[in-house]
Amino acid sequence: MREETRKTLDRRLSSAAGHLKGIQRMVEDDKYCIDVIKQVQAVQAALDKVKTIILSEHLDTCVSAAIRGDNADERERMLAEVTSVFEIGR
Repeated sequence: MREETRKTLDRRLSSAAGHLKGIQRMVEDDKYCIDVIKQVQAVQAALDKVKTIILSEHLDTCVSAAIRGDNADERERMLAEVTSVFEIGR
């Protein structure tokens, strides 16, 4: 993983962790349910962005290298691996 990407992810994950602790406090303080749900949605959106960044990095590096490489088995493995991330309920 590129250093710039690692730093971006670290910032985003730290922020999400802080928000998650805030949600924990909201639950402990018996805050209004809809307010808690909105904060959960915000954390989920932040984690979705993290997932997108990681996937993009993986596609740009590992998958690209496998596709350009001579090893057909490695290409198939990489493509199956990426596809498996999007399989729901399997």
